[in-house]
Amino acid sequence: MTSLSEQFYKLISARQSDRGYTNQPIEKEKLEKILESARIAPSACNAQPWKFIVVDDEEIKNKLADTTSSKILGMNHFTKQAPVHIVIVMESANLTSNFGSLVKRKHFPLIDIGIAAEHICLAATAEGLGSCMVGWFDEAAVKKLLNIPKSKRPMLIITLGYPAKPEIREKRRKEIGQVVSYNKY
Repeated sequence: MTSLSEQFYKLISARQSDRGYTNQPIEKEKLEKILESARIAPSACNAQPWKFIVVDDEEIKNKLADTTSSKILGMNHFTKQAPVHIVIVMESANLTSNFGSLVKRKHFPLIDIGIAAEHICLAATAEGLGSCMVGWFDEAAVKKLLNIPKSKRPMLIITLGYPAKPEIREKRRKEIGQVVSYNKY
């Protein structure tokens, strides 16, 4: 039996950005587990500055995918393949988180959304699904399509589905010495 730490490191090594999906639908139980992992993600001062919009209606999902594609740059054309998109909308933080953001000059809700987004992606991997965080999209079009209030901002779209190529790619990352130091910069 593998230890919890071994399972964890295997999970984070398996998580990758998938840009191709099969047409197999995602089981409701798996989607609910993924959403629960996002709901319980930590946030500064427990502000939970997010709303997750699940888009699984084929017509709406395809229109949402169109907001992510760029013919000029040739990017994000894979998004229509994903059966589910999760749009993360930034909500107002609570008073203490807002105060901390002001004092520390760090916008904590953005950090919090990043944490919740990675919870979604790791949970998807644990469920045998692929995912990809998409930050390139037409924000105004997304807001109009999903009836997001003018005062709110969609920050990320995460595609979910069964990966077309389930093999785990080799990670191309900087060497550890380039990104880690001890006791000084």
